[in-house]
Amino acid sequence: MRSVKFFLLIAAIAFSFNGTFAQDRPAHELHSMMIYNFLKYIQWPAGKNSGEFVIGVVGAESVYETLNSWYGNKTRGDKKFIIKKLSEKDDLTQCQLLYVGKTASAKFKDVLNKIGSQPVLTVTNQNGLAQQGSCINFKVVNNRLKFELNQAAIAKSNLKSSSQLAAMAIVI
Repeated sequence: MRSVKFFLLIAAIAFSFNGTFAQDRPAHELHSMMIYNFLKYIQWPAGKNSGEFVIGVVGAESVYETLNSWYGNKTRGDKKFIIKKLSEKDDLTQCQLLYVGKTASAKFKDVLNKIGSQPVLTVTNQNGLAQQGSCINFKVVNNRLKFELNQAAIAKSNLKSSSQLAAMAIVI
C-alpha cells in the first residue's frame, strides 16, 4: 500500500509539470515533498533510524525553509525530524539525510570526503552528481522532475534502498 501511495505522489508531481517547470508548486516544494517520501524507502543501520532524525541542508535556503516549516520537529513513527541548515564545513555525519543544493554543488566532492562511508543519504540537484557519488539526484527530463538513484553510493553509505524506489528511479 505504501508503494502505491508513493507512486501516486511521484505521478502527481510528474504530471504537474507543464511547460518549463511546475506552475502549481515551486521546485523547492517538490524537492521537499520527495525528500520526505524517500525516507520511507531507505533503511539505515540500527540506531540511525529512530529518535532524532536529522535532515541537513547545504546551499538551498528555500528547501531548508520548506522542510523546516513542513516537517521540522514533527514525528513519524519513532522518528522526530530535525531540520538543520549546514555548510560544507560543518560535521555532516550528524545527519541521516543531507540535501546539497545547486549553489553548493561545486563543493560536493568535499562534502563526500567529509561523509566518507557514514550512513548519510546524499540528495542533490545538479546534473552529473549522481555519477560523482550522490545517492539520489534530482533531474528534469522532458520538462518532468525525475530522480537518479546511485545504488553503489547507497551501498557505500551502508544504506539499503527498496526495490520500489529503484523501480521509479533512473538507476545509475
